[in-house]
Amino acid sequence: MALTWTIIRWILLLVIFVNEIAAIFTVFREKRDIAATWAWLLVLTLIPVFGFILYAFFGRKLPHKRLELIKSQTRLKLKQALEEQKLQFINMPKPKDQTVQVYRRTIMLFQSIDDSFLTRHNNVDIFTEGNALFKKMFNDIAAAKRSIHIEFYTIYNDKIGNELRTLLEQKAAEGVEVRVLYDSWGSMGVRPSFYDHLREVGGYAAPFLMARSNFFDFRINYRDHRKIVVIDGEIGYVGGFNIGDQYLGRLPKFGPWRDTHLRIVGGGVYSLQRRFIGDWNASMKKQADKIFHYHPYFQPVRVRGNVALQTVSSGPEAPLEKIKMGYLRLINAAQDHIWIQTPYLIPDDSILDALRVAAHSGIDVRIMIPSMPDHAFVYRATQYYARDLANHGVTIYYYEKGFLHSKTMMIDGRMASVGSANLDFRSFKLNFEINAFIYSQTTVDDLEKIFVNDIRNSRVITPQMFADQSWWLRFKQTASRLLSPIL
Repeated sequence: MALTWTIIRWILLLVIFVNEIAAIFTVFREKRDIAATWAWLLVLTLIPVFGFILYAFFGRKLPHKRLELIKSQTRLKLKQALEEQKLQFINMPKPKDQTVQVYRRTIMLFQSIDDSFLTRHNNVDIFTEGNALFKKMFNDIAAAKRSIHIEFYTIYNDKIGNELRTLLEQKAAEGVEVRVLYDSWGSMGVRPSFYDHLREVGGYAAPFLMARSNFFDFRINYRDHRKIVVIDGEIGYVGGFNIGDQYLGRLPKFGPWRDTHLRIVGGGVYSLQRRFIGDWNASMKKQADKIFHYHPYFQPVRVRGNVALQTVSSGPEAPLEKIKMGYLRLINAAQDHIWIQTPYLIPDDSILDALRVAAHSGIDVRIMIPSMPDHAFVYRATQYYARDLANHGVTIYYYEKGFLHSKTMMIDGRMASVGSANLDFRSFKLNFEINAFIYSQTTVDDLEKIFVNDIRNSRVITPQMFADQSWWLRFKQTASRLLSPIL
């Protein structure tokens, strides 16, 4: 018996030794930031063998060829097409436009890192509730004459998902060009055959940059988290809503769904169109399925709105974390207040320090997060950072009327960001995201009124309330925080 236990101990020691060597090799063979490196080393070390299963889902990077595909398509040469149509909105703002003059450096930042044009004459509508959003969106789709381009992280096979598919099939049968790009993981449970009839009547549908099935490509990271709709090259939608019944408040688990989405008419649609074309071409294996003639999708601007904006996209194919840099720029430019809504508050050190500095500088920093979890580890990490920021003078709100999924940032009543990117590592480094950065006192005022109204459905969580939490809850928060670079 003693000999048997000795053999077992030696086997266990050998397994641990091999596991440690394999963990070091696995983590350090790919270039990644130091926080993620140590987080994965912790996982692989503390969870022998099974840690590698987690790594297979969460840790593997996209193949180099796929990153090159999306990178090459990001460099679509559309500037010439825009110039040929003499689109005046690409000019720098006029001196009399005070709001955009204040944020001139921010505008230049986005032009430099993302070739993002400032567009000054947009009409923008804000939607915070799914029924109103989808009614307007579906009406716009039904009125389409030339093209319908749709890109979502999630399109579910449920009531609203089937309503959209049926509408798209009708438009494709009418001869309208219909292209649907979806994330295979975000739309989990939806088989490729879901779009068979759409293809039969002349439409297109494909998963973003991935294999046809998650069975062959089961990475959970590096997902297409963008939400883009472009209709006839003239009307665009961007924001936080996906396509599914839960986004209409139909799932008891979440209750009413609180999100923020924009409808844009004007020059701002061009950047959404460009982003969709780049993502579509990168996802197509056949040359015949790609878009090569850009001009039909960039129609002359027919509106004279008063909202200036830029749309900025980011993803793991780029060396710069563009949207995060935008968030940093906004936070550091604030003079009076910073109001944020995010379902996931897991900032890296640069964002965390910027928020601390702002709060200690007397700036009114408010952050609203959900009062309920949809992912356990993510929610506990969010609570950890909320507790930290509360201790530095940031006002933390728990939104209690359903699930808060809105990703907004408002600065000084003059500038705002609305889009798909959360305030977390995943949106900064791992996912493909897109945000609209808005320079308009009127629109930002509307967003801030919405925030104030949401406060009525929230409660403030004070530093003392965080301190009074049970030791077990605080332990879970701290433990989850250790994994924050890979959540």
